[in-house]
Amino acid sequence: MAGPFLSPNSAVLPVARRIGGGTSFWRAVRGPFRYRWSSVITPLRLRSFAAVLGSSLVFLAAGSAHAWGGAAPTAGASVAARPALAPLDWARRTCDAVAKRSPVLTDRWHYDVGLVLSGFESVWRRTGDRRYFDYIKSNVDRLVGPGGVIKGYEPGAYMLDDVNMGKVLFALHAESTDAADKERYRQALFTLRAQLTAQPRTADGGFWHKQVYPHQMWADGVYMASPFLAKFAAVFGEPAALDDAVKQVLLAEAHLRDAKTGLLFHGWDESKTERWANPKTGLSPQFWGRGDGWYAMAVADVLAEMPRNHPKRAAVVAVLRRLARSVAQVQDKASGLWWQVLDAGGRPRNFKEASASAMFVYALAKGDNNGWLDGKKFASVAARGYSGIVKEFIVTDDAGGVHLAGICKVAGLGGNPYRDGSYDYYVGTEVVADDPKGVGAFILASAELGGPRS
Repeated sequence: MAGPFLSPNSAVLPVARRIGGGTSFWRAVRGPFRYRWSSVITPLRLRSFAAVLGSSLVFLAAGSAHAWGGAAPTAGASVAARPALAPLDWARRTCDAVAKRSPVLTDRWHYDVGLVLSGFESVWRRTGDRRYFDYIKSNVDRLVGPGGVIKGYEPGAYMLDDVNMGKVLFALHAESTDAADKERYRQALFTLRAQLTAQPRTADGGFWHKQVYPHQMWADGVYMASPFLAKFAAVFGEPAALDDAVKQVLLAEAHLRDAKTGLLFHGWDESKTERWANPKTGLSPQFWGRGDGWYAMAVADVLAEMPRNHPKRAAVVAVLRRLARSVAQVQDKASGLWWQVLDAGGRPRNFKEASASAMFVYALAKGDNNGWLDGKKFASVAARGYSGIVKEFIVTDDAGGVHLAGICKVAGLGGNPYRDGSYDYYVGTEVVADDPKGVGAFILASAELGGPRS
């Protein structure tokens, strides 16, 4: 993504692409450096996770890519050991770094901006620190004008991605004491809701990912739309919106889930005409880590808005439990992380990936915190994943800025140049530091591990 999000470091990022993180990643970086790292965290329930993490040292290195939160360490710079932090403290530190580096996140309405701002909202709700809410408001107000007109938004493109950033509008609408502001946010919310009312669909009602990707459902598309719909239903009293959100969750699993592994393929083409699609099943050929991560977060977030008496609640809980079991099976045993291609750990050129790992930690932690998942089974999975993220991907600079390495910049299907969904395609994607898709997921995971909302 262009703009303030990425500031590639030529010494680090090409190495990241080849090696995929960890101590070997940093040993390949040119120039003097120091690093510190801890043993794998002892599995414990998430509710005692902060105490466990407090005994772990964190991984440090000079030469990191820099985009948010102070200057990146230079070759030869001394990066001193810092105090161990609890997850919610990591969330706050990361938000502070983002706000310092980028007072203005972006000049366009975009889904990954929405992910970062959702992270800020989560930290605000847990800490009561108004600075995080004000940061959301200042960035959204640059893009939402009178009448709820969203700068750069094209409803006729029917991009599910464009809906995701709208989730932060609910908090702005609820908190606003200015009548004009409140109406502006309400109108923007209804604009996005209108898109989903008219969104093109598959024969059984699944949202097309975009107008330019006809007949296709992608795993990541469920996160872009379903949590928004579920929240809209709760705020504005539209039960049909929640039913539609649930429908998208269930249809995506029905079409994308692999019976053998329980993982979700990245995409499904109802027409079976795309070059990436299996001519018999319509499925893309690989299990992309972040694709399944987006979906896992979507299931957890939709569940959070479902009344206990909803007729499909048990079905959605079952989806989360099935996915959690499958995700746990492909967690890297040594590091606790997840791979870019989930079921291909250790294959040549595959790499452990930060954003997918953070998304799985978030979904598992939320499932445990709310009693949807068995904490005896999955709390330790989330704890190991989080410890791995901090140890292998988090870097702090001399100014105290927080950076996250090991993030797949972008992946998709079709388009121009054509993305064929092959193993070679996914492992050949660019790996960057401080991309919002990773940073936002890390903030959300850290906040979720930090305890219930205030």
